[in-house]
Amino acid sequence: MKHRVPVSAIMTKDIIKLTILDDLTKAESLFKHHKIRHIPVVSGTAIIGMLSYTDLLRISFADAIDDDEEVVDTTVYNMFTVEQVMAKKLITISPETTIKEAAEILAGNEFHALPVCEGSLLVGIVTTTDLIKYLIDQYK
Repeated sequence: MKHRVPVSAIMTKDIIKLTILDDLTKAESLFKHHKIRHIPVVSGTAIIGMLSYTDLLRISFADAIDDDEEVVDTTVYNMFTVEQVMAKKLITISPETTIKEAAEILAGNEFHALPVCEGSLLVGIVTTTDLIKYLIDQYK
C-alpha cells in the first residue's frame, strides 16, 4: 500500500455547497439528486458548517420516504434553518494531509466527512466512502 498519499488524490473537488440562506428543502433535494450524504455550508468561499443527510433525518420523517421518491413532506423543514441544523464545530484538513491521517481523524470521531481547506478556502471534501474506494483500489 502506498504511504504518504495526500487526500488531494482522492477528495471530491466539484463540491455541492449550501449557504445559511438556503432552506432545508433545497438541502434534501441536493442530497437526493446528487446521491451524497454531506454538504458543506459556506459563507463566500469559507466553510462555516457541515450538513449531513443524517442531520435531516433527525428532524424529519424523511427516512420513511423511499429514496427514489421525489416528493417529501417538507413541513418540518420550514421549522428549522440550515444554520440551526448544521454542525458548526468542524475539523478541517489541508490537501497535503495524508490519506492515513484523514482516516485516523474519521475513525476517531463520530462524523464521516472532512472539509479540505487551503487557509479559509474550501477546496474539497473527503468522506469515508472516498477512503473505502481508495482502499479497494489498492487491491486491484
